[in-house]
Amino acid sequence: MLAEADREIQFRGLSPDQREHLMLRAAKGYYDLEMTMADLARELGLTRFQVSRLLKDARETGIVRIEIVPRTPRRPDLEAGLQRRFGLKDAVVVPNAIDDAMTLDAVAQAAGRFIAGLAPQSLIGVSWGRTMAAVAHRLPPFWASGIEVVLLNGAMNIRSSASRTNNVAELFAQAGAGAATLLPVPAIVGKAATRDALEQDPTIADVLALGVAAKTVIFGIGSVEPGSVLVQSGFITERDLATLRRKGAVGDVLGRFIDPHGVIVDPALDARTIGLAPAACRDKPYAIAVAAGASKHAAVRAALRAGYMNVLVTDEGTAAFLLGET
Repeated sequence: MLAEADREIQFRGLSPDQREHLMLRAAKGYYDLEMTMADLARELGLTRFQVSRLLKDARETGIVRIEIVPRTPRRPDLEAGLQRRFGLKDAVVVPNAIDDAMTLDAVAQAAGRFIAGLAPQSLIGVSWGRTMAAVAHRLPPFWASGIEVVLLNGAMNIRSSASRTNNVAELFAQAGAGAATLLPVPAIVGKAATRDALEQDPTIADVLALGVAAKTVIFGIGSVEPGSVLVQSGFITERDLATLRRKGAVGDVLGRFIDPHGVIVDPALDARTIGLAPAACRDKPYAIAVAAGASKHAAVRAALRAGYMNVLVTDEGTAAFLLGET
């Protein structure tokens, strides 16, 4: 039997035709006949490392094509592109539907499946809003067992709206047979001193500490349009929104308005905003952002640039926009 060094010399000396023949034999054995690397190495008279190189070459030259075909509608090509471009841990991209409402529902359903597929968790943090409410309604029943869900930002509405969007933590907990810990304060208060006083209250401080401790956080991305839930809920006015746009705001993350690079645009407003800061998401094992629709494009890009998320669940239109950036 040839020594390993001699087999390597023989292997390197193969002609292109001989190498292609071996690639075909290795690929057929591995993928069609379900042989192990060790079995193939013995049959071909090679080392396992050489068999691995042949299989890699077979994929790279197109002799072997591996196609990922999800059982649910997905765009794995765009998902891989987002992961490579932005260094994401994971990405989920669904095809666009016939209108914005159906696209949001498809994204919410995909987010629900992704969240349910995570390893068992004891504590997660969630934001609120229309997108997160849609996700909560699309969680599979019994997606978790006894989970604790903490609300990451204040959600006590000043003004009631047609659809309830601030009960996300309760809905997540109900579907996961767990309990919700709420943050019973407004998202934005009138004075920075008021925020400071509220955050020093032991009850509020304990809730905020839970948000910091959560290893998984899930949040939506807000826009700077009059339909923003922060406007609809009465936390800011349309005049405030116009001012924020003039300062460069492209959207909000956890109620914090950011510029195209993810930088807070209005420190004074930020000082009146209660909840987890976006920067705290950077160190989370899972910081999952969910966004759908063209109105969120610039804000999603900004949050990605700032590293506020390591998982993105979105639609193919948003993914194509992000990957089209230079």
